[in-house]
Amino acid sequence: MTRWGGITRHATQEGIVFGLSILLFVCLALFLDGFGTIGNLLSLVQAVSVVGSLGVAMAIVVIGRGVDLSLVAIMAMPSAWFVVQVQDGSAVPTAFLLALALALAVGVINGLIVAFAEVPGILVTIGTGALTYGAVQYFLVPTDVIPLPSQLDWLAALAGGRTLGIPNTVFFFLGVCGVAAAFLRATSYGRFIYAIGDNPDSARTLGLPVRPVIVAQYTLAAFIAFLVGVVLVGSVDSANTRIFNSTIIYDVILVVVLGGVGLSGGRGGIRNVIVGTLLIGILSNGMTILNMSYVAQNLTKAAILLCAILIDGVLNPRDEQVSQQGNI
Repeated sequence: MTRWGGITRHATQEGIVFGLSILLFVCLALFLDGFGTIGNLLSLVQAVSVVGSLGVAMAIVVIGRGVDLSLVAIMAMPSAWFVVQVQDGSAVPTAFLLALALALAVGVINGLIVAFAEVPGILVTIGTGALTYGAVQYFLVPTDVIPLPSQLDWLAALAGGRTLGIPNTVFFFLGVCGVAAAFLRATSYGRFIYAIGDNPDSARTLGLPVRPVIVAQYTLAAFIAFLVGVVLVGSVDSANTRIFNSTIIYDVILVVVLGGVGLSGGRGGIRNVIVGTLLIGILSNGMTILNMSYVAQNLTKAAILLCAILIDGVLNPRDEQVSQQGNI
């Protein structure tokens, strides 16, 4: 399987998903009362901004032939600690920097263990995610829900506000997409991530800094997740650590894989994340308006995730060339 062949197949997958998104949108707008209203559409794009932004972080790691299941913990816990610090009287810049340092530390630890101990990312990040949640909840954040203190009213106004009638969280999502796309396509480190994801042994032979790049990609993903957490805190006027126990991480994986970012690494981009986010956002909004139960919605998305993984396996078969790259 050639690199160009893989890109062509993924472009086709991306096009199919985009076409399904348009078809689903038209059908719901025509036959489902309330779906096509401006208010609902704005709610739709606002709701998927968090998942889409985390999807960008996940895509960076997956393109580098990894996976990061600690993203939700990194999103929820340091941002909650940030709010607690401000509530306890700490200066906002100090609290922000300390919380950011905590998030980056988790990302660095993820990268170091994956790169130097060569433990699969899926196992490492399950452990660090649970450890981050438990340690922060036990030592730093006393309650599950922390209301936003008055010192952070500006954050609530910024993250929860609108510009030209569009929620600011949407602009945040688009900004994250733009910066991440530029990083992956226009910087040497971005190209290194693609090269390492495509074939780490060849990248190492060519003299690329494989281990430092792996550490960098997990650290960058943690940085994005922390920013998402801060924006989420501002948009809902509180920090809620219970989100760690939600199914949001599966939605994040879903938008990445469904959009066409190959799990075998080295393929796909931020545009794939946007397409996957679009389809899942439309589907989730439609199911909510139809008053489908939470369990039914999760069952539907789980089935779609399984199908997406199977499709990825067909489009990116683990032939002799791919198998040399190892497993995630």
